[in-house]
Amino acid sequence: MGLISGMFMGAVVGIALVAGWSRMMQRRSTKRIAKAVDIKLLGSLTREDLKKICGDNYPEWISFPAFEQVKWLNKQLSKLWPFIADAASMVIKESVEPLLEDYRPPGITSLKFSKLSLGNVSPKIEGIRVQSLKKGQITMDIDLRWGGDPSIILAVEALVASLPIQLKNLQVFTVIRVIFQLSEEMPCISAVVVALLSEPKPRIDYVLKAVGGSLTAIPGLSDMIDDTVNTIVSDQLQWPHRIVVPLGGVDVDTSELELKPQGRLTVTVVKASGLKNLEMIGKSDPYVVVSIRPMFKVKTKVINNNLNPIWNETFELIAEDKETQAATFEVFDEDNLSQDKKLGVAKLPLIDLEPETAKEYELRLLASLDTLKVKDKKDRGTVTIKVMYHAFTKEEQIAALEEEKRIVEERRKMKEAGMIGSTMDALGGAVGSGVGLVGSGIGAGAGLVGSGFSAVTSGMGKVGKFMGKSTTNQFTSAKRNGSSADASGDPTPKTS
Repeated sequence: MGLISGMFMGAVVGIALVAGWSRMMQRRSTKRIAKAVDIKLLGSLTREDLKKICGDNYPEWISFPAFEQVKWLNKQLSKLWPFIADAASMVIKESVEPLLEDYRPPGITSLKFSKLSLGNVSPKIEGIRVQSLKKGQITMDIDLRWGGDPSIILAVEALVASLPIQLKNLQVFTVIRVIFQLSEEMPCISAVVVALLSEPKPRIDYVLKAVGGSLTAIPGLSDMIDDTVNTIVSDQLQWPHRIVVPLGGVDVDTSELELKPQGRLTVTVVKASGLKNLEMIGKSDPYVVVSIRPMFKVKTKVINNNLNPIWNETFELIAEDKETQAATFEVFDEDNLSQDKKLGVAKLPLIDLEPETAKEYELRLLASLDTLKVKDKKDRGTVTIKVMYHAFTKEEQIAALEEEKRIVEERRKMKEAGMIGSTMDALGGAVGSGVGLVGSGIGAGAGLVGSGFSAVTSGMGKVGKFMGKSTTNQFTSAKRNGSSADASGDPTPKTS
């Protein structure tokens, strides 16, 4: 009996062990499959998905392993920062002050640094990735966070008052693209290209405080400074725009590294429908400001007392990078007594366009291109446009680059002469209408409408391949420039 019972018990225990082991292996297999599914789902998350889950302040190397941690570099940066800060302060002051002068709004007569120190707290590099490795070039993306203690005071002069403004609680969140142009001679790097990536969008947060006064002494000052900072970042520092710095103390050809025009965008502003009425008496007097870069704005004529205006005006604008740039359409209500009011804005990414193919779009107008700031969800109407993109040949590219340089210089001269309030004022007229400035040069036989400045503008002539012929301010009061933006309305393509 003992033998039989022992054999029976052994068989039961053996079967139980085998069944338990089999069940455990099955559970482990199920968990592994579930974990593999989870890992696959995590790997398929986009940057926008991770932003929704983690917020905007996540380190890039956590979300995307291509970014590598560089703790050792942060340690060295903190030690070197006092020396870097002193040198960088001088470079920033020398390079940024001219930009402040070019981009300052008309309501401000002077905008300069009265004090600039980057403080003692160094930036933190959250991660670095090698984006591409080409022959003779190394491209790196650097995820930078900086919540420092700089001392920055702007000397602001306006028609109504002069006021020192301090920038406090400065924080910077951005990804910097650095391209190293290699050479065979020491120090083995002939030039460095620096730019801020447009995605994720650079964030520069700060608080403005008047020193010995009040911000209300200059009406709208805070908004004007915000617009100036955002415009400089988007138009000068944000990719595809870049800063090229030659190194090594020898002459280096950096022409291949500099930004060049890629193509011409022909835009016809056809009409607008269902615009919002901002007038107490009568209806709005709308016009449209069109731009790819804030420095090269053009505008349509004003249609009085009409919420469904028809313009049918054509402009030509220069695009430097079709993959990242967009055409912006801002609709304003002209006001002869005060600042013109914005009726709505929309954006059309150039990457959606096929070369040499005309297409019509109906764009929904938004209160702002920054959708996070949009509180007014009411319908603002639509604007209908026709566009066609033409890619430049090498010869056309060189000609367009020269014309862009020429128009920037002419705008500066016009600003110094008091003919426009800002180098970013929208200039009126359309292609073939005998009036208008368009994206990259100034037209033959140029004349200022209703102004008698023909002697000044005659020197601008004979370059009308890309440009039109007259100038007016974006606002009739010539008191403020428009601002750049970074999100789009919903373009609805229509058959031409």
